[in-house]
Amino acid sequence: MEGLNISELVDRLGSDEDAVRKMAAFKLQSNIGDPSFADVFISDGGLAKLRYLALHANGNTLAYTLASFSRLLEIDKGWEFITQELVQRIVELVVSNPLVNILRGAMSMLAAIVSHPYNSTNSITQPDAFGSRALRPAVAQHDNFLEMLVIRLSSADHMLCTSALLLINSLMRDAVSEDSETEWPKFIKRLQDLGVIRAVYNLMQSSALQDLASPLLEFQGLTKVLLRKWREANIDLEKPEHRRALKGIHLGSNPPKIEDMDASGKRGHNPEKWRRLGFNTESPAFEFDHVGFLGMMDLADYARKHEDSYQKVLLEQSAQPVEERCPMAHASLSVTQILYEHFEIEKSELEDTKGYFVLDSRSSIDKTFKPLILQWSKLHSSGLQAYLRLWKATGAERTDISKITELVRILIEAVVGGALRTKDIKEVEEELRDFEYERLRELQMELLELTYEDAWGHHLRQVRDELDHEALQFIKEQRIRCLLQGAWFPMTAAPVVIKDQVVGVSLTKDELRKAASPTWRFTKLSHNRRWLHWRDFTDREENDPPLENLHEKIDLSTVSSVVSNVSASPSTTANTHSRTDSQASASTLRQAKPHPAPTNTKITINTYASSNISHGQPHHKHTNSSSSRKELPLLTLHPPTHSLASEFLDGLLMLLNQQPITAETNKLVRLVSGYGFRIRLLNVRFEELGPAREVEMPSRDGVDEDFYYEDFNG
Repeated sequence: MEGLNISELVDRLGSDEDAVRKMAAFKLQSNIGDPSFADVFISDGGLAKLRYLALHANGNTLAYTLASFSRLLEIDKGWEFITQELVQRIVELVVSNPLVNILRGAMSMLAAIVSHPYNSTNSITQPDAFGSRALRPAVAQHDNFLEMLVIRLSSADHMLCTSALLLINSLMRDAVSEDSETEWPKFIKRLQDLGVIRAVYNLMQSSALQDLASPLLEFQGLTKVLLRKWREANIDLEKPEHRRALKGIHLGSNPPKIEDMDASGKRGHNPEKWRRLGFNTESPAFEFDHVGFLGMMDLADYARKHEDSYQKVLLEQSAQPVEERCPMAHASLSVTQILYEHFEIEKSELEDTKGYFVLDSRSSIDKTFKPLILQWSKLHSSGLQAYLRLWKATGAERTDISKITELVRILIEAVVGGALRTKDIKEVEEELRDFEYERLRELQMELLELTYEDAWGHHLRQVRDELDHEALQFIKEQRIRCLLQGAWFPMTAAPVVIKDQVVGVSLTKDELRKAASPTWRFTKLSHNRRWLHWRDFTDREENDPPLENLHEKIDLSTVSSVVSNVSASPSTTANTHSRTDSQASASTLRQAKPHPAPTNTKITINTYASSNISHGQPHHKHTNSSSSRKELPLLTLHPPTHSLASEFLDGLLMLLNQQPITAETNKLVRLVSGYGFRIRLLNVRFEELGPAREVEMPSRDGVDEDFYYEDFNG
């Protein structure tokens, strides 16, 4: 403002030379936003000249003039010069002028005029001079006004997009606040038909989001306002739009024709007219109470856009027993309620706009902007189809309605809630359609665990610890029973027993040739679980040899360690020593020394050199110094399969009060513990099944005792 003569500037605005007027308007736009400058400018008669230029100037002079006038209105000055003639001129510019810099100022002025009743602190003496009412006479002469606004949303100029969206927001807010209950829905419907939803949706997903953050966030808030108003609108069959929607729901189902005539000659009434569609009664209007007109719109929209699917599902359900039919109408209303709660429609706009001030990271942007809310209709249709699919997949009945509804809620939270801002609606629809039921059940159990964890965390940890211990004992018994059953192991070289100790010896060529012949070793645990019996055979026998035929045996109390090249579970290995019994904490579980990759799996049972292996002398507790004593191999086994290696290695370790180390055994422990924990959470009890669902116990007639433990993994 310093050095600028306002009186001279005002005179230049009225000059006969266009270049002089252009330069004056250019300087004015950068200073008029100062209230003190604006007061002096108005007192010197500048506002009348500015209005004259807005009505008659062209090119850059007009662009600078509109920008100046717009900034003057932003500081709540100059409203007395807003006339219908000026509004008419600006509307014509928006419709017909192609210059971007002129369109920016023109739409900014119109947005200020429409929004004036909400922003001004001055009283309004002429109610029709501002708001959308001020634009109606001019817009009535230009049917393509709204269309041009929507087209401007696709402009490459971000400032022009901002101006267009600000004007659309102002028109929507004014219509919802001021128009009658019958007029504002028509205006919103016209905007939707022109493609405003798709245009704003594209802007929300574009890289230009931050340049348009404020008007986009306002549009998102207005969308919530519309959804909230539709939900709060009670069903009134006296209203034509409500009657049309309900009639569309009925006719879209392709209702069966009633051939019977009543006494008056009129066609009879179908007693299942509305219950056939999934309503609970024949008075459907009352069943929309919790979702209002919004729920009716969603169901009518689905019946219209997916007519074939709608009719097909109803036809299929009509062939099912009554208790097994999926209530289509109830499912639709449930999906509407789920979406309403998911997008927090009841949340005030003020809370939404708080996110605008923290848009400093991608995570906060994705959290604040929710473009999928603009695709409400498509989300509802996909959610309803998912509801029907889950009903069929689970074989649900009427009593399971709440369970299926909860599954759909989890599905929408997982897919819609987990979708990134840039994720297209088609991808979301495909994910809702293809989401696996098993994965959904896993999510449900995880949420259930978290819910219980929050409420009873300490008690649940105790339960989990108890179940972990029980599962470990169960698998321990299973592994030991594998040892009791015994197994065949191939071998490449027989050990030489010398004076009750097993040692390796050098063999001649003839001995090597003899040793290379295929031989088998059968190993079995004694019934008292103290001795490990074994014997070598030239050929594998068809029947397992009895225990008394296994002449070699090892006293397990003399075993110092069990070494194997079987891969261990990392998490288990790390925690092994924390749970090790003091009796075997010194050296029972040890990994073999690094060596070249083995050609086969091997388990080696070792003892200390002083141990007596023939007669099983009592074995005293090891001291810390025992780890430095020399070890000798007692027995070497070559399991032909990984499962057999896991059974014998972990079985031997658990016999010695050690933790299992193989991934297969630890997976079984987690599986058993996990099932037990879920059963506790679900509180499933046999006696709660009731007499109507008694389980028939299988007979054991003709069943012998030759059984085995099946792998839980199938």
